[in-house]
Amino acid sequence: MNSPLVSLTNVSMKYKKLDALTSVNMTLNQGEVLGLFGHNGAGKTTMMKLILGVLTPTEGSIEVMGMSPESVEAWHMRSKVGYLPENVSFYEQLTGLEVLTYFVKLKGGSGKKVQQQAIELLEQVGVAHAMKRQVKTYSKGMRQRLGLAQAFIGKPKLLLLDEPTTGLDPIATADFYQTVDQLKTQGTSVILCSHVLPGVEQHIDRAMILSSGKVLAMGSLAELRQQANLPVVIKPVGLNGSLCSDSKLTGFLTKQANVLHVPEQDKLATLRHLLAHDSLHDIHVEPANLEQVYQYYLSIDGQPSQVTKAGVQH
Repeated sequence: MNSPLVSLTNVSMKYKKLDALTSVNMTLNQGEVLGLFGHNGAGKTTMMKLILGVLTPTEGSIEVMGMSPESVEAWHMRSKVGYLPENVSFYEQLTGLEVLTYFVKLKGGSGKKVQQQAIELLEQVGVAHAMKRQVKTYSKGMRQRLGLAQAFIGKPKLLLLDEPTTGLDPIATADFYQTVDQLKTQGTSVILCSHVLPGVEQHIDRAMILSSGKVLAMGSLAELRQQANLPVVIKPVGLNGSLCSDSKLTGFLTKQANVLHVPEQDKLATLRHLLAHDSLHDIHVEPANLEQVYQYYLSIDGQPSQVTKAGVQH
């Protein structure tokens, strides 16, 4: 089996009066997308900076592509890493093309192909039409797209994205996730940190939930659902009052009419039973989504959270 692309072993990061991270263990394999979730101050950005080698852990060890990210040998490895910080800022007086050309050169690009590569990346993120305008004229969403373009330079082996969809409209967000999916198929590993949970779950392989620097949960969404023992919501259509008179279903009924909350292990048996009803017209099955899983783990940790359709608010 191949060794992980990124490995954190008992990593802690302590400041004078703050434990930013405490005994964090994590591995990231090639071609894997890890969703990193948690409230503000949970330690997500600190973890990314440790992986980049910007910070040195107080305790524990980190390996990225087989070496310590802060070692001298890691200098060449950094050209294979893409990073989008939470707050993107560029030289305001430069054009979008000048900014990206500069970053391509920083990543080791040279010769006549540098500008062409920059143009292709600007086209990929949808700001090629404004590439000759100064960055100070860009909207927040356009600056975010420019930031994504610099993160994608060189088709990185490792991509660290801190709140990448901030300021993006729904179409740009969909385009972004399509690009992440494409990079994943090419073998790129991604750590994706986001407060906006709707739409994320279908693009990640595993989720890590942090709170106050500690790992509350880590695993695939199916594994986290199972650990949390969250019910599957089943909504049969057409049975109406017959649900209340069915002894095999009454225990799953909720206060909401014609809605069943069924434990994962009873799902198939319940569906078979429902399908035997002649009056059944349709059936909707909704397993716990990422928002509900996130809310569950924060609630057992004692962290207040309110999950909305727009994302997570604290």
